[in-house]
Amino acid sequence: MAGSSFGTIFQISTWGESHGPALGVVVDGCPAGLPLCADDIQVYLNRRRPGQSGITTKRQEADEVELLSGLFEGRTTGTPISMMIRNTTQRSSDYGEIADCYRPGHADYTFDAKYGFRDYRGGGRSSGRETAGRVAGGAVAARLLQEFGIRVTAYTVSIGPVQIDRGRFDPQAILTTPTGMPDAEASAMAEAYLADCMKNCDSAGGVIECVIDGVPAGLGDPVFEKLDANLSKALMSIGAVKAVEVGDGTAVSSRQGSRNNDPFRMKDGKVTKTSNHAGGILGGISDGSSIILRAHVKPTPSIFSPQQTVNRQGEEIDLAIRGRHDPVIVPRAVVVVESMAALTVADALLLNAAARLDNLRKIYGR
Repeated sequence: MAGSSFGTIFQISTWGESHGPALGVVVDGCPAGLPLCADDIQVYLNRRRPGQSGITTKRQEADEVELLSGLFEGRTTGTPISMMIRNTTQRSSDYGEIADCYRPGHADYTFDAKYGFRDYRGGGRSSGRETAGRVAGGAVAARLLQEFGIRVTAYTVSIGPVQIDRGRFDPQAILTTPTGMPDAEASAMAEAYLADCMKNCDSAGGVIECVIDGVPAGLGDPVFEKLDANLSKALMSIGAVKAVEVGDGTAVSSRQGSRNNDPFRMKDGKVTKTSNHAGGILGGISDGSSIILRAHVKPTPSIFSPQQTVNRQGEEIDLAIRGRHDPVIVPRAVVVVESMAALTVADALLLNAAARLDNLRKIYGR
């Protein structure tokens, strides 16, 4: 299977299946000498871990990371960093009923059409559990970005019809509300909405916003390797994400240029902007202001209501999905969005080191 690797210099390759013995990631291209420990990784995995509230799957997994290579005396060695997360509570019997049919909204049919077989136990490589490896790799990328004062923060801005009030924005609430919303009042309303969804055997979608602060001007390339294009690919590679916006996103299509352009000014001897409709990227290159992204996440396709589908024999049947599933994917996907953004910016940072001759002269003393 191709397509399990992401990045150019700072690269990750994820491996494993939802119901296999374990899954994990290999991080390659991380510079030597970066202080790193298991706790740096675990704090990210804990945010993605299932079974933490009434609005997540009841599957209980510790998701404890095992660092297998790439570290010595608390620092990276420059060699591949291999990490493993063991599956401990998989219940493959929950999927016996769908072994021979295609679940609506899932990759069952397309996977079968491509490979001629599929791992029906939770979707195999198509499962959202694959993102555990991404989060472990993203934690390493975020640790690297910290060395340069770059911070990536993602949070939920809406679930179903419930949206946050930015006037009540509380950064601490991102890690304390079960929805990942930075607004406790909106989170309570979203939880009530999700309770109704579950009562009706249904699910919900939502929107995740990601803000990247401290990115210097000059990251990214102006043609096929635009920073916004790579960030969009990174977020769209998350299975549940169906649309990505940069800056003001789709709102710009109804504006005039006079409203959409960001005027430049000088502040403390540096070029700045008086607004940020562009979301921190111009011509595919970072402009030094905050990078703003939004990922639109579809409703969880595993619902308990009867749905029409077909089986591998081409027979039309009704299917009611059983097992342990999230009524909303958004809260656990927040850290996945954060991780994919961190991976993209870390890669762009390393790629940019060779963009100018004077950078190479600084490194090699010429």
